[in-house]
Formats: sequence, structure tokens, C-alpha cells
Amino acid sequence: MLKGIPKNLSPELLKILMEMGHGDEIVIADGNFPAANFAQRLVRADGHGVPELLDSILDLFPLDTFVDKPVALMQVVNQNESKPSIWDEYKKLLEKKCSEPWDIEFMERFSFYERAKNAYAIIATSESALYANIILKKGVIS
Repeated sequence: MLKGIPKNLSPELLKILMEMGHGDEIVIADGNFPAANFAQRLVRADGHGVPELLDSILDLFPLDTFVDKPVALMQVVNQNESKPSIWDEYKKLLEKKCSEPWDIEFMERFSFYERAKNAYAIIATSESALYANIILKKGVIS
């Protein structure tokens, strides 16, 4: 055990977060996402939801300030569907945890999948909310 490390971050996930360099991306995937199919490195976070992991990861993980949109979400397929409420949770967490201004990119489903294939790692969660997948681009510590 270590002081100050959120208990929901496994040793494997901490290692991956440490290994990642500036510009590398990580996907926090909901329970419906084909994580095992796309991941170069797969981290299982069964029993955890995306917001709780995002909250813990943002305590340790700097977002990239050299790009306009260091955060990406999968846009809803049917544009008539309402915006998922979980996105509001993400926005609140990002505002609370990040000192730099940021913007969110909304990506078409298959474009999101292609980007996820190139991510450094994918965290597979048990999140049941739809469209809860999020990509984070790592920045630098100054």
C-alpha cells in the first residue's frame, strides 16, 4: 500500500500510467466496449465505473495542454438521442481536477474505435451507461 494512491487504481494500471509518455492516449471503456479486441494493453477494472476511475486517474494524470482537445468521447449514433447524462459527470470532474483549460472532442463511433486501437492502453470497466467511453491524452508535468 502507498499513501495518497486511490484504492481503485490497481498496480497494473499505475504502472501503465507511469509508462505513458507525452501524447500517449488511454481509453476508459464502458462495459459494452470491445476492449479486448482493440487493446494493445488491456487493464481489467471489473466492478468499477468510468466516473470513479476518471476521478482517481485525474489526480495523477496530466492532460495534454499542447492540443485543443485532450479528451474525446464517442458521439451518439442516433443524433435524435439525448446527450448521455454521464457526460455531465465527466465535465464536472474535468473542471474540478484540471487546472488548464480544455475542450472535448466528439468522435463518430467507428473513428473512435480506430483511435482506441492506437491507444497506449484500454481500461475495461463494468460501466453500464451508454456512450461512457472516454479517451485521455497525456500531457507533461512542469
